[in-house]
Amino acid sequence: MAQALTVSRAAHLVGVPRGALQRMIRSGELASYDGLVSTDELLRAFPQVRLEDAGLFEKTTRIREESFGRRVRERIQPAPEVLSHRLFAQSQELAEVRRHLQAYHELVASMIERLSTRDAQSPNADDLLARLESGLAKILGSESDNPLDAMTDMLNLVCANVTVRPSGREFLVEGNDSLLQAALKAGLSFNYGCGSGNCGLCKARLISGEVRAIQPSDYVLSAAEKQQGYVLLCTHTALGDLAIETLEAAGPADIPRQDLVAKVRAIDRLGEDTRMLHLQTPRSARLRFLAGQSVSLGSAADDSEDFHAAYPIASCPCDDRNLLFHVARDADDPFAVRLFAGELRAGDSIGVHGPSGDFVLAPEHAAPVVFLACDTGFAPVKSLIEHVIAIESVEWFSLYWVATRPDGHYLENLCESWADAFDEFRYVALAADGVEQGAREAAERAAHDNDPEASVFFVAGPAAFVDTATRLLADNGVPADRLRRFAGGT
Repeated sequence: MAQALTVSRAAHLVGVPRGALQRMIRSGELASYDGLVSTDELLRAFPQVRLEDAGLFEKTTRIREESFGRRVRERIQPAPEVLSHRLFAQSQELAEVRRHLQAYHELVASMIERLSTRDAQSPNADDLLARLESGLAKILGSESDNPLDAMTDMLNLVCANVTVRPSGREFLVEGNDSLLQAALKAGLSFNYGCGSGNCGLCKARLISGEVRAIQPSDYVLSAAEKQQGYVLLCTHTALGDLAIETLEAAGPADIPRQDLVAKVRAIDRLGEDTRMLHLQTPRSARLRFLAGQSVSLGSAADDSEDFHAAYPIASCPCDDRNLLFHVARDADDPFAVRLFAGELRAGDSIGVHGPSGDFVLAPEHAAPVVFLACDTGFAPVKSLIEHVIAIESVEWFSLYWVATRPDGHYLENLCESWADAFDEFRYVALAADGVEQGAREAAERAAHDNDPEASVFFVAGPAAFVDTATRLLADNGVPADRLRRFAGGT
C-alpha cells in the first residue's frame, strides 16, 4: 500500500532538494494531493531509486555539514527512548492495518461462500466470483514492491517531520537534535535567546504529536501555558511527527539587537592577506541573526571607537555559537591591523553587537538567486549560500566571485565542492586588475547566464564594485526590487 509523504520527507527519501520536488509539482511532473506525495508517484518519477540506495543524499549532507563550519556534527540515531516510542507507534499502525485487512478478508470470504452455494442466474456470477478470489489472493499473498515504502518506514524511525503553523513550513528532526536545533539547520528563524532552557523565548504551542525533554530547563512554564500545550523548543525533541504553532522572523526588523561577549576560538590563515576569525559565544548567550547580516566587533574591555569595526558574518545562522568572519589586511582598519599584528589571540574576549543589515533572503525564497562577490565580499555571500542549501527551496543559485588580488579566491575549494554536490549551483571564478573591471565582467556574465527579470541578484564587495555592478545589472533589465547590495570588504 502506497504511503503519503510530506514534500520534505519525500525529498529526503529520494535525495533531492525540496525545491526540486516543488518545481516538479508545479510543472505537473509529480502529482500531489493536499500537499502530500505518494511513494508510488515518487517511484514513478524516480524509477532509479532502490532500497539499497538509501544513502543517495549522503554526499549532499556531507557537503552541507562541512560547509556550515561545525566542529563536530555526526548523523546519529535518536535516543533509545525516542526510537522505542517510534517503534511502538509503527507497531500500533501495523496492527490497525492488520485489523482492517482481516475485516476485508472476512467480508470477501463471506461473499465468495454465498456466491459459490447459490444458483448463479446472472451470466456475470462466475466472472464476479473469479474476480473476488483473484483479488483476495492478491491482497493476502503479495507485498508492496515499491522500495520507497520500506525506506519510508525506516525514515519514520530515525527522523520526525514537523509542520509549523501558521506558516505551513516543514522541517525534519534527526538524531538527538532539539526542535530548535533542527529548525535552525533547516533554515527557519524561530524566536529564541539562550538556546539552553533559561530564557523561555523559544516556547511554542504543540498542536499535535508528542515531545520528550532532552535536557533540563530553568525556565518554568505557567499553569496556563502548560494547559495550552506550550513547550520549549530548545529542550525538547519530537517523538514522532508534530505540528507546532510559533512565529518566525519575516525579516531583519524581527531580529532584536543583542550585545554579548564572545571568545576568540581561532584565527586561521586563508591567504597572504586574508584571515578567518572564529568567535564562540557562551552557551547561554547565542547570537540570533539572519544569513547575510553584519555585526560590530570591538574590545570587550575597552569601548574606544578605534577598536570597533563592522564585519559581515560568514557563517550560517544554524551554528549560532560559532561565528566566522573574513578579515582582509587593511591599514585603515584598526581591528584588522591588530588582528594581523598578532595582538588578538585565542581566548581573548571580543564584544559583539548587532546584528544589522538587510542583505538577506525572504523566508521560503524560491526564485533563482545570483550572487556577485568581490574579494572578501564573499563573506556575507557564503552565509547566504549556506542558508540557501539549508532551506532547499531555491530553484537555482549561482556565484560569480571576482578576485582583484592573488588570494582573492581564498575559499575556492569550498565553492567547487558546492558545485560538485549540487546540480542547481553554478560557480564562476573571475580575476580582474581592479574592482570596476571585475564588476563589469561579473555583471555581463551574470546578466547573460541568468534571466534578469526572474532572478534576484545579491552584490557584495567594495563600494565601487557594488555601484558599478548594480548599475550594469539594471541596464541589462534587472528590476530595482530584485537587486540587493552590500558595500563593504576589500
